[in-house]
Amino acid sequence: MEGVEMETARPVQHSGDDFCAAVISQFSNRSNEHHTHVCNSIGTMSQELIDLNLPRTAAVYFRVTCSSLDRLSSSTDAAGHLIDAMLTILSLVVDRYPLSALKTQHAYLSELLTRVLRIKSIGVDGLVPAIKCISRLLIVSEKAGWEDVAQLYGFLVSYMTDDRPKVRKQSHLYLREVLQYFQSAPVLAPASETITNVLERFLLIAGGSKENVSEEPKGAQELLYILDALKICLPYMSSKSSTTILNYFKTLLQLRYPMITRRISDGLNAMCLHSVGELSAEVLVDLLCSLATSVSSDESSGDSITFTCRLLDTGMKKVYSLDRQICVVKLPVVFSALQDVLVSEHEEALVAAVATFKSLIDSCIDESLIKQGVDEITVGANSGPRKSGSVIEKVCATVESLLSYHYEAVLDMSFQIVSTMFDKLGKYSSYFLKKTLESLAEMQNSPDGDVTFRKQLHECIGTALGAMGPENFLSVLPLKLEAEDLTESNHWLFPILKQYTVGADLNFFTTLILPMVGKMKRKSAVLQQEGKTYSARSADGIVYSLWSLLPSFCNYPVDTAESFKGLKIELCTALKEEPDVRGIICSSLQILIQQNKRILEGKENTPNTEIGISEKRAIALYTAEVAGSNLTTLKSSARDLLVVLTGVYSESSKETGGILLSAISELASISDKKVVTLFFKKTMQNLLKLTKEAGIQRNSSKSDSMQIDNSSHEDSLSTARAQLFDLAVSFLPGLNCEEIDVLFVAAENVLKDTDGLIQKKAYRVLSLIFQHSDDYISRNLEKVLSLMIEVLPSCHFSAKRYRLDCLYFLIIHVSKEGSEQRRQEITASFLTEIVLALKEANKKTRNRAYEILVQIGHACGDEEKGGQKEKLAHFFNMVAGGLAGETPHMISAAMTGLARLAYEFSDLVSAAYNVLPSTFLLLQRKNKEIVKANLGLLKVLVAKSQAESLQTHLRSMVEGLLNWQDSTKNHFKAKVKLLLEMLVKKCGLNAVTEVMPEEHMKLLKNIRKLKERKEKKRSAKSVEDKSVISKATTSRSRWNHTKIFSDFGDDEEMNSDDEFEDKNSISTRRTKYSSALQSKATMLRTKRTRKAAKSLQEDSFDQLDDEPLDLLDRQKTRSALRSSQLVNKKPDSDDDEPFLDSEGRIVVQEDGKYKKLDRKKKREMPSDETDELDGRRSEAGSHLSRNTQKRRRTSESGYAYTGKEYSSKKAGGDVMRKDKLEPYAYWPLDHKMVSRRPEHRAAARKGMSSVVQLAKKLQGRSVASALSVNGVLRGKGKKKGNQKKR
Repeated sequence: MEGVEMETARPVQHSGDDFCAAVISQFSNRSNEHHTHVCNSIGTMSQELIDLNLPRTAAVYFRVTCSSLDRLSSSTDAAGHLIDAMLTILSLVVDRYPLSALKTQHAYLSELLTRVLRIKSIGVDGLVPAIKCISRLLIVSEKAGWEDVAQLYGFLVSYMTDDRPKVRKQSHLYLREVLQYFQSAPVLAPASETITNVLERFLLIAGGSKENVSEEPKGAQELLYILDALKICLPYMSSKSSTTILNYFKTLLQLRYPMITRRISDGLNAMCLHSVGELSAEVLVDLLCSLATSVSSDESSGDSITFTCRLLDTGMKKVYSLDRQICVVKLPVVFSALQDVLVSEHEEALVAAVATFKSLIDSCIDESLIKQGVDEITVGANSGPRKSGSVIEKVCATVESLLSYHYEAVLDMSFQIVSTMFDKLGKYSSYFLKKTLESLAEMQNSPDGDVTFRKQLHECIGTALGAMGPENFLSVLPLKLEAEDLTESNHWLFPILKQYTVGADLNFFTTLILPMVGKMKRKSAVLQQEGKTYSARSADGIVYSLWSLLPSFCNYPVDTAESFKGLKIELCTALKEEPDVRGIICSSLQILIQQNKRILEGKENTPNTEIGISEKRAIALYTAEVAGSNLTTLKSSARDLLVVLTGVYSESSKETGGILLSAISELASISDKKVVTLFFKKTMQNLLKLTKEAGIQRNSSKSDSMQIDNSSHEDSLSTARAQLFDLAVSFLPGLNCEEIDVLFVAAENVLKDTDGLIQKKAYRVLSLIFQHSDDYISRNLEKVLSLMIEVLPSCHFSAKRYRLDCLYFLIIHVSKEGSEQRRQEITASFLTEIVLALKEANKKTRNRAYEILVQIGHACGDEEKGGQKEKLAHFFNMVAGGLAGETPHMISAAMTGLARLAYEFSDLVSAAYNVLPSTFLLLQRKNKEIVKANLGLLKVLVAKSQAESLQTHLRSMVEGLLNWQDSTKNHFKAKVKLLLEMLVKKCGLNAVTEVMPEEHMKLLKNIRKLKERKEKKRSAKSVEDKSVISKATTSRSRWNHTKIFSDFGDDEEMNSDDEFEDKNSISTRRTKYSSALQSKATMLRTKRTRKAAKSLQEDSFDQLDDEPLDLLDRQKTRSALRSSQLVNKKPDSDDDEPFLDSEGRIVVQEDGKYKKLDRKKKREMPSDETDELDGRRSEAGSHLSRNTQKRRRTSESGYAYTGKEYSSKKAGGDVMRKDKLEPYAYWPLDHKMVSRRPEHRAAARKGMSSVVQLAKKLQGRSVASALSVNGVLRGKGKKKGNQKKR
């Protein structure tokens, strides 16, 4: 090691006998002359100790080295390289010398080093270890007096400005180390003052050298060296010296020299981050303000602006911790400087400025500052106008100005800052940011092209809503529903109100929103009477939108206990009279009950979900006492709500019944037990009555075979019984043990019912009982097990899913509380049924079987839940036992289950390899179902295994696949090829080539060519696309039965990377990818875009009245800026606007792009033409093949403008139109004209020549008629050709 690394690195500790060997090994670079001298010196020294029979300990080496240096310092002609070598050895032995002994030798060693350092022949290789020895002596003498260390410390400080970089750098580092050890010692003050004196001296030298301009300034370079030292030493100096130096920094900043400014900024940053002493808040904030005001995008570089922004962040936080009042007063200055940075051209500086804005808003604006501003505004409103605003008002004015046209290009960043300010101010935002909210609404009401960041704008407005609350928010931005024309209302607020309302008042909804509902209903009725159907429907839509705000108002409301009773009356009325809003009301009730129950139970409200500041603020108000009070109020109103809900449920449809039952279940969980019992008994009585009626109906149908079929009555009875089963089980959370027994008996009696719907509902009842009541299973385990086995033969296919749920809860219960043997017995008794369910045709049943299989595996293998890996392996073997089944159905189901388990549990992949011999044997069977399942297992193994594991089984897998491929199962050849591609991707082409039989090398060659083709296409893409592709392919995918066990002939075009992806996951990734690209594109703005946004291009649009642009009019200014940036768009004609009739239906004009075929005309058309038209429609709506799409792209490559508007109804040619160009038309050009193939270009030229020839024949006709004739001629030509062929 050499140079700095050699001197700063602490060598490995050795005993005294090994010291010589350690030094030689450390300085083993023979090409370095200094290393050679060190090795020679330590070797000579060690040999002398051996000759003198002295112990080679650290103490002996220390004394020998000191005596050698003493002798060399006394000599007048001592060689410099010897002194360097001895100083290096001394610095190494000092680390091994005991501290107590070093303290005793302090005076002697100090005097020795003083004499040695005065020798002029000493070099850099000697000075660096000498400085290290000085720092060690200063550290061990930290409690000594200043007189004892002043001389050595002076030597250390003198090297701060040394011209040799290595010496200077080491002196800075060791000076910081010494100051750190001096923190609690009395010598810290004089040590810090020494550094201050050095700075003052060079400041005077540099300042006095300005008189002679021709000469180079004296002391300037040394001043920079001192500033470099202060960058790391300033945080550890005394308070007095730090304050003095900060004052000097303020003077130096006025010079505006970048080299000085950057060093001062580094020093201030280090002081703010690592300062251990007291600082002067006034001096520090003055320096920060000086730096802030010096920030200019024209004069400073991007790096300096970025660093200054970050320094302002850490610095103002430090000032706030030292003196809050001083920090608060200077906040407007800092915010104004950051505001200027936002118009700079440096992207990194923009990001840093936004981060500093948000950080300072969160850290330096506190509750007292906000309340002080509110008090001043309140007093000013009563006493009259004020001369100047408060600090918080000035800060808010700066934030509001970020929405002006100057910041058009960075509006997304401005929205972030404004949102942070809204969150910080909370409910007081209405005092300070009212105009800001109005500006945001003004942007929203501007045309779509005028706001680039519409989504971010909505998020910012939503943040304002969450902070202010809906009452204050709507007082600033009213909905304006009283307007005659509803299009003038602020209906765009409804989605924002629905998404961002939290912590609102239920009383506000009752007193303000519900009256709006009544007004809009009356308005709709009036409009309907006037025949304005479209407007009436718009009013009805607003009614629904107003009701849709109820769930948001029920999201942690602040007055549930006080205001819910008043709201309950309105809810009951709406449930009875308005079916459309029943789902909204039920969802709102669930939200209210669930949130309060979670708070009372101490559960996490939103696990694994990030919540906003407004929601955190609302949740903080919900204590256990508040939640208990809210539930008491809800409990008192539960009876009335249950009466209405149960009454409405009997009249509800299948679509709305589910949400009603969920609300009933939640109310039952908090209601009084007597109330729930009353409703439950009534429901069971009705169920018993209908059951008896159904039995009588069934018996009468059997006895009288000649009776007229009354299946409709039986269906209605079945539906009614099913509804009552659902209603009864919805009361389950509020039932006691006896009532649960009654419910179980009722379900048990119909488990063998021939009606599939009733049987399905009965199994659902049992599954819910087992899920919510472990106690019931414990009391009736044997009875339940025997019942499940008894009713298995009569289980309807529609009830399979809920039966699987029952089996799952039974197995999980036994695995928790039963013995190991008992668990295995019960699992084995039901496992065959679960495995066979994997082959069910019903998708929901099949997916549920997969879920149960995986959940049982987790219960067996998860150590956190008491599982063990041995249990998981045993469960896997139990599933594998199905491979010995007699039927292909059972074998394929077992193989499917093994594939699912291997996919879910990586520990089972090795166990799955044991099934490979059976897999290859089963592939030889001529059964499509078995082959499909086996190939699915192989696909899972290849996808989930590491390359090393695959290498072991590669030969057997390849041979097994290819031997099977030679059979008659051509249907699966594409799948085999895909598996081989996956093996090539995992193990490499060379590895697969080694095990590939010779007769199948053509297949491998084809795979290699396809791979190379894909790589070429991928390499043609940008780097950005490559990174996204890699992310998409490496992320974990979800299980997809269809992709793995599909018909393999459909997999020819399936990429192996997408093998386990389902459509939802792919679309989700694409959405995330597109949003990521959009956000990235938003951040990466070009310099040209910002300059265009900042400049006003007044000559880019017409000023009809020659009026100057009013820069104070924000709307006009924004429009002016946007008009210069808008991309040329296709002008919208008035004909494109839909025409509505009196009923509100869209009327399609005859001359429009799409014509509506009249039914009468269709009836009158010949059958051939009608079939042709229907065929065209079906073709347009069906999935097109790749060749069809290619032909369509070829035929539609050109754009044809027919010139129909110039055709005349009376004459044969074109006519001139007023305010129009001369008649013209566009003929579509064929893209084959630019094709590389000669035959394509020849065909295109031939087509163009036919156009020219045809033009002569059609001279005098209109363009529209010419085009129609052209089509007729082509059709005739085709007919003739067909006739000739015939």
